[in-house]
Amino acid sequence: MVQPSPSYTITLRVETPASQRATSELVAQVAATGASLTGVDIAHSGADRLLVDITCDAVDGAHSDRVVEALNALDGVRVVKVSDSTFLMHLGGKIEVNPKVPLRTRRDLSRAYTPGVARVCQAIADRPEDARRLTIKRNTVAVVTDGTAVLGLGDIGASAALPVMEGKAALFKQFGGVDAWPVCLDTTDPDEIVRIVKAMAPVYGGINLEDISAPRCFEIESRLREELDIPVFHDDQHGTAIVVLAALLNALRVVGKEMADVRIVVAGTGAAGSAIIRLLQAQGARHIVGFDRFGAVHCGRVADDPYLRRLAESTNPDGFSGSLREGLAGADVFIGVSAGDILDGSDIAAMSTDAIVFALANPDPEVDPLAAAAHATVVATGRSDYPNQINNVLAFPGLFRGLLDAGAREVTDEMLRVAAVAIAGVVSPEELNASFIIPGVFNPRVAEAVAEAVRRVCEAEAHA
Repeated sequence: MVQPSPSYTITLRVETPASQRATSELVAQVAATGASLTGVDIAHSGADRLLVDITCDAVDGAHSDRVVEALNALDGVRVVKVSDSTFLMHLGGKIEVNPKVPLRTRRDLSRAYTPGVARVCQAIADRPEDARRLTIKRNTVAVVTDGTAVLGLGDIGASAALPVMEGKAALFKQFGGVDAWPVCLDTTDPDEIVRIVKAMAPVYGGINLEDISAPRCFEIESRLREELDIPVFHDDQHGTAIVVLAALLNALRVVGKEMADVRIVVAGTGAAGSAIIRLLQAQGARHIVGFDRFGAVHCGRVADDPYLRRLAESTNPDGFSGSLREGLAGADVFIGVSAGDILDGSDIAAMSTDAIVFALANPDPEVDPLAAAAHATVVATGRSDYPNQINNVLAFPGLFRGLLDAGAREVTDEMLRVAAVAIAGVVSPEELNASFIIPGVFNPRVAEAVAEAVRRVCEAEAHA
């Protein structure tokens, strides 16, 4: 059953007759609808009427409507206003630009702007590499999308994707101290996207590609990596892969198994699935089978698809050709980045003893987490209302912090791998258990550890 969520928090201003039981009756009615009450406040009191603000979490918009209907059904009660706190948070956007230097006097202006700024411009013209030192390029990332593959929403377009990209930029700043800016492009043409990003690259120290549909995202990322001298990172691929590897490292410690020995099933071979497989292999995984909607990916059925063909050539050494359910039999690890409710508890029961299940589809996981937990030793999801949330915010702020600090020109697989190892290492042996394999997203040590690990690799590779 889906639980009430803070993403559907509403505040209802309710007019009710004044009595000793007024608020308790309202509270009972809200609770009867299944909403989760979080606050009750008297906004105004009159001789015979009260205005009461009731805040609660609902499951979805329809559930919010039922709460309103239930309160209006009480004798003498009227819902005057409903406020949705999620929409209120987004009014006017979630990020802004602030100057870092004082601009109070003419002397300040003469240095920050004309005429003094001309000296800095000329210095960069003489030595273009100084742009990383003397401008916002040193600490700025572009969050680039075309809105074609927004998580849980699909192809909604550039404008509708902007709230997600704003949120991403806010997370960059909050967790990594990185100044990021949304760049939502009203085109889905890979050539045009590459051209636009290349043209605006002088402003940025890194590019974070986001929510671009496969297989176009592979081509765009590959071309930009070849043609730019700043790091290009596709978070849907590599951010997810980093956090999955981090969680799996600790899950394997819990069950006492080794990466090289376990049989791993990956459901979903798009952007995230293919990157997860590649990073697990970099950490020593040898027995991986990927599955898409047609079953196991193997060399006998992917000749016409270059991306799947490349995947087939590096995985599934035994040439397994069955369905996902058949492939799960005896597997040690299931990683789902596909679609919700495609498995049930009996499928998990067919896995090996001390199985590990990462059901990461959002908002509905591939298998009900409680049903999976009845048979698997470790269960993780992408949701915040279950233990072991696998969330990309653990990876990208610290990763870019390290890249920017080191003045990196590219992102390598080794940087991704050490980022995962650093995240896993934040969980101490004393903290590690089946319900805590990954640190919380608000742990300040995560971004610090990732940044330091990535910075060391950047410096070692530059020196080499």
